[in-house]
Amino acid sequence: MTALDTVSSRQLAKDIDRWAADLGFQQTGIANVDLSAYEPHLRTWLAEGFNGEMGYMERNLGKRLHPERLEPETCTVICARMNYWPDGVQPLQVLDDPQQAYVSRYALGRDYHKVLRRRLARLAEKIDAAAQAVDARFRAFTDSAPVLEKALAEKAGLGWMGKHSLLINSDAGSWFFLGEIYTNLPLPPTSSKQPDRCGACKACINHCPTGAIVGDKVIDARRCISYLTIEHKSAIPVELRPLLGNRVFGCDDCQLYCPWNREAPTTAEADFRPRHGLDAASLLTLFRWDEAAFLRNTAGMALRRIDYERWRRNLAVALGNGPASPEAIEALRDAREESSAMVREHIDWALARLEERLAVLPNPSMSSV
Repeated sequence: MTALDTVSSRQLAKDIDRWAADLGFQQTGIANVDLSAYEPHLRTWLAEGFNGEMGYMERNLGKRLHPERLEPETCTVICARMNYWPDGVQPLQVLDDPQQAYVSRYALGRDYHKVLRRRLARLAEKIDAAAQAVDARFRAFTDSAPVLEKALAEKAGLGWMGKHSLLINSDAGSWFFLGEIYTNLPLPPTSSKQPDRCGACKACINHCPTGAIVGDKVIDARRCISYLTIEHKSAIPVELRPLLGNRVFGCDDCQLYCPWNREAPTTAEADFRPRHGLDAASLLTLFRWDEAAFLRNTAGMALRRIDYERWRRNLAVALGNGPASPEAIEALRDAREESSAMVREHIDWALARLEERLAVLPNPSMSSV
């Protein structure tokens, strides 16, 4: 146990807000480690199999629900959020153009894990120096360990969980990253928790392309496009492929149509600005990247969460959902033989759709439907 007294801990909590702001965070809050209120929901979600191939959600469940088991002696979690909504081509404009590739807005710039983890480490150093407690311990996380980030952030007053299960803040919407610092310092928890202000709104549910939001705060990952294009390692179910549209990495629809995001602020972080024109790149341009180009152009980005094989799989599906142009058909045919069996399956599916569509056109030389 540390030597912090009540007065010192309160002052330190105020200082943390100021230091975090200086480091680029928009808000911080403090939570205790009692997550018992969230346990039934999580266990039910897992029992329904809604985690799909994400077996890691079941592993270390005790550590996920009990932060003090993940990092011994933890009694406090400092939660922080950082905006990431970038300037660039408007996402709905990209989604409306079937020749363009839609990449989730969070993945357009530098990998957020790297950005937030570095800032959190600097924040922990400042806290450690100010606490003057020889046995103070800190460990920073950003979507990188069995941590219930949204639950802890909700407890810390950073927002409430919307029907899409993402955290919403009344001032900033939901376009932000979360990070945590586990510590054994007994800091006072944030006194106010934001109430759920979604009300009767069902915009996220109504606009989910695949109907993945199956209940209030309940997502069936097996139908979620973010899961299918990122976490899912095998073939995308045939019946869901047409619903992916031109989304090749992630999906933002539940956020794009959320009323709380109408006035969402853009990020000031240069690291989160779009790279390589990926906010509005053409599907054919990306499909023509060889593996070396993919590795070069995605270095240091969250896009590396998938490998080249899944990248090509996703692009093949998107091309199959796009215009039946000779260029798209030629690109798919050229890539077929050199592709893995899994990618080839998706190429064949895309070719069948495009060739069938092209065959019924009044003039087969037309480049689009």
